Amino acid sequence: MEKLRIVFMGTPDFAVGILDAIYKNNYEIVGVITAPDKPAGRGQKLSVSAVKEYALANNLHLLQPTNLKAESFIEELKALNANLQVVVAFRMLPEVVWKMPALGTFNLHASLLPDYRGAAPINWAIINGETKTGVSTFFIDEKIDTGAIILKKEIEILPKETAGELHDKLMNLGSETVIETLKLIEEGNVVTEIQPEKEEKTAYKLNKDNCKIDWNQESEVIFNHIRGLHPYPAAWTFFNDEDKQWNVKIYDTEVILEKHNLKPGTIVSDKKTLKIAVTNGFIEVLSLQFPGKKKLNTKDLLNGVSFTNNAFCN
Repeated sequence: MEKLRIVFMGTPDFAVGILDAIYKNNYEIVGVITAPDKPAGRGQKLSVSAVKEYALANNLHLLQPTNLKAESFIEELKALNANLQVVVAFRMLPEVVWKMPALGTFNLHASLLPDYRGAAPINWAIINGETKTGVSTFFIDEKIDTGAIILKKEIEILPKETAGELHDKLMNLGSETVIETLKLIEEGNVVTEIQPEKEEKTAYKLNKDNCKIDWNQESEVIFNHIRGLHPYPAAWTFFNDEDKQWNVKIYDTEVILEKHNLKPGTIVSDKKTLKIAVTNGFIEVLSLQFPGKKKLNTKDLLNGVSFTNNAFCN
C-alpha cells in the first residue's frame, strides 16, 4: 500500500465538502490550491473562495496562483512532493501540472460522464428534465472531462428537486466516491474505463441569455428551467406593467395545467397569488426577487405591489 501525499485543487462550496471528507479520513494533504481573491459586491471588497476559508481554518498549506504555468508556481508545486492530485470544481490544468504526480491527477465531476461535460452539470441535468444523474471520478487528460473513468455513482433526481438540493446530495455522494477512489489508488487496485468520444448532452456555462425564461415553452419545460437555476444564478424575466419594467428573478414555482386563451407571458394576479400564462396552463410563482430587493414569498410581495390587467412577462 502506497502512502498518499495529496494536493487538493478546488474553489466553491461543492469542493469544500470533498476536501473535508479527505481531511477527516486522515489522508495527508500537503497543499491546497484555490483561486486568487477577487473583488465582489458593491464595495468591491476582496472575496475569498470557500476552499481558502476551509484551508485556513484547518491550517492547510495554501497556494493561490494567478498563472498555473508560471515557473514560480510550478516550483512551489514540485516542492510539495505530492504523489497524487485531486481536483474538484477548479479550472483547466496545464499538462505540466496534471502530469506532475507519480500516481496522476484525478477529477470529480458532478455528472455521469460522458454526459454533461462542462461547467454546470448539476443545473443542466435538471433543466433538461433528467430523472437521474451522479458523479464520476476520472484521470485528467489534455481535454475537458474526457479522461479515463475510475468510478461512477448514480443518484435519482426527484421531480421537484432544485439545483441547490441536488448540489448537496451530489456533494455527499462525491465525498464518498472520492474516498473510495483514494482507497483504490492507495491499494493499487484501479481499473479504468475509457470514455466514449460522443457527447450528447453538454453542461454549457450559464449566462444571462440561457437563464432567461421563455414563456412560449410548455409548463414542464419552464418549471424545470426555473428549478434547475434555483437558488443560483436564478432564472429571470422582465415584468412589464404599463410604463414600468422590472428585471425579476423567479425561484419557487408550481405548474397549473389548465386551458385558457391568454397570450403566453400574461400575468394574472390577485392579493395572494401570481400566475403567468404558458401554452398549456400557468406557472404559479411562489417566491421571487425584484431588483434591489430581497427574495420574497409572492404573498408578501402582493401586500405592497399590484399589477394591472395589462401586465406581462417577456
